[in-house]
Amino acid sequence: MIIPRIRWLATGIVLLAAFLVLGLLVDRTPLALDQAVADALRGQDSQPAGQVAGVVTNVLGPVLPIVVGVALIALVLRNRAHLPLCLKLAAVLVLCRLTSVVFKPVFLRQRPREYPDLSYPSGHVVSVASAALVVVLLAAWLAPRLARKAAVVGAVITVLAAACRVVLGVHWVTDTVGAVLAVLGVGLVSASALRLLPVSGRDGRSLDG
Repeated sequence: MIIPRIRWLATGIVLLAAFLVLGLLVDRTPLALDQAVADALRGQDSQPAGQVAGVVTNVLGPVLPIVVGVALIALVLRNRAHLPLCLKLAAVLVLCRLTSVVFKPVFLRQRPREYPDLSYPSGHVVSVASAALVVVLLAAWLAPRLARKAAVVGAVITVLAAACRVVLGVHWVTDTVGAVLAVLGVGLVSASALRLLPVSGRDGRSLDG
C-alpha cells in the first residue's frame, strides 16, 4: 500500500502548490476572467439572484464543518469502535478549514466590492469543500457504496457555494478555485499522513482504486 499512499500524498502537494501559485498570481491584480465576471455580475447582490444566493450561502458555509463535526461525535457515541477513525477525520476537517484562516492574511487580497475581511481563499467554499471531503472519506470507510454519490453531491454543493459567493460580489472566481485547491491539497496530504488513504473497507481490502 506504500505506492498508492505516495501517489495521494504527491497529488496533495501538487494541488497545494497550485493554490499557492494562484494566490501569488492574483494577490495584487485580478485576472481578466475575475474582472470580467465581477463586472458582469455587479449589482446582482441586491437583485433576486443575489437574494437567493444570500439564502443559499447562509446554509452552504461555515456551519457545515460544525454539522459534520457534531455528526462525527454522534457516530462515536453510538459506536466507540469508530473513535480512531473519527479523530483522524476531525483532524483533517480542522486542518482543511484552517486554510482560509491561515492564508487570507498571507495574500491580503481585497474583495470585488467593499466588504469586511480578506478574499483569498473563500472561507465559505473552504468550509463546504472541507465538510464534503470528510463526508466522502467517512463514506469510503464505513459505507463504500455511498462514497461515489457523496463525492458527486459534495462537488455539486461546492460549486453551488462558489457560484453564490461570486454572484453576491464578495469573491472573485479565483478565490473559489483557490479554496478548492487548498482543501484538496491539505486534505490529501493530511489524510495520507494519517493513513486514511488508501482507504480500506470493512473486509480489509483496499478501496484505493
